[in-house]
Amino acid sequence: MAARLSSWRARLLPVLGVCLGLAASGCTVTVVPKDGPTALEVESSAELKLADGGRLSYALVKLTPLVVATMGTERQPPTQFSRLAKIESSADIRIGPADTVNITIFEASAGGLFIPTDAGARPGNFISVPSQEPDRIGNISVPYAGQIRALGRAPMDVAREIENRLRQRAIEPQAVVTIADRASFVVSVLGDVTQPTTIALKPGGLRLLAAIARAGGSKYPGFETVVTLQRKGRTEQATLSAIARDPSQNIQLAPEDVVYVSQEPRAFMGFGATPDPGALGGQNSRRFPFDRENMTLAEGIAKMGGLLSGRADPTAVFLFRHSPREVLERAGVDLHNMPGELVPTVYTIDLSQAEGYLIADRFFLKNRDIVFVSDSPSVDLLKFFDIVNGVTGAARGATGIAVDYRQLR
Repeated sequence: MAARLSSWRARLLPVLGVCLGLAASGCTVTVVPKDGPTALEVESSAELKLADGGRLSYALVKLTPLVVATMGTERQPPTQFSRLAKIESSADIRIGPADTVNITIFEASAGGLFIPTDAGARPGNFISVPSQEPDRIGNISVPYAGQIRALGRAPMDVAREIENRLRQRAIEPQAVVTIADRASFVVSVLGDVTQPTTIALKPGGLRLLAAIARAGGSKYPGFETVVTLQRKGRTEQATLSAIARDPSQNIQLAPEDVVYVSQEPRAFMGFGATPDPGALGGQNSRRFPFDRENMTLAEGIAKMGGLLSGRADPTAVFLFRHSPREVLERAGVDLHNMPGELVPTVYTIDLSQAEGYLIADRFFLKNRDIVFVSDSPSVDLLKFFDIVNGVTGAARGATGIAVDYRQLR
């Protein structure tokens, strides 16, 4: 009997030692390894739930069909140009300071100012004035017409003035003025395009997508390509996919516009009881890029590898986001005591029910969202037992060594 009690005492002492150690430390939760809060911890820490008022730390909103119908079906809002960036008419092309101007003058019959009486001595009924650029004060020189103002004027206006000046000397003169080499009134296309370039605008105008195509197109998918337009000290942006979908966004370019094409990928982050990142086909990061313009929560969870069997709590899947104030108010949250336009919000969804997956497939992810899958409560208990077993096993090993030592003595 004494030997049996001694055996039980030897087994219980290590366990009691572990329990006393945990009690003395004053902490029974933090010693259990974990990578995030449980469902109970998230809910108990929220100072505002969907229908409650008062001080707000973060709002806890359960995703239900009604909530999703009110606020969750909003897709990623496309970035678009404002009305101020749109030009409905073609660009008004004028002669610039470094443009090369060509002038051709026609006469109705031989024997006039430019065409000799013997018409066979030269072909045609016209002459070409040598190409020239506007001088430092903006004038060009035309034989028998003198100095004519060209800078800042339309070619047709210059042609009419030449005709008027020659009307008393030439036979029914007609002038054609063209810009041979345009060095002004150009647009620049830069950034993540195949071939950055400058493009001279023509009287017919040039639309944005045509300019990007002339530069070889974007190097990246349209949904993560942002087109920045700089015009007269103002900068506006639109996604390439939004421009392609909406004809009104394919704006007419104006002289001296600068078009900058850049890649701005969007991503969400996934944590908790999901497969290790290295198990996802070489994905070694918890940051998951969007592979299309809009992704649902269901697609995001699938991209993370789904819930980890044997560890995840399907009733405790959370999405962390700073939500627009107006969106929460539309869902019935009273925020009259909460300043600011963005409210920290935790959305929760129950994937233990079939409708949870249908809801998740209608709720769209946003850039920089955080998806967290909580551990099942039983996992913490199993982790605790593993710690106890590890410590008691070590204690049993140490006790065995002590017994052997006594026996040796």
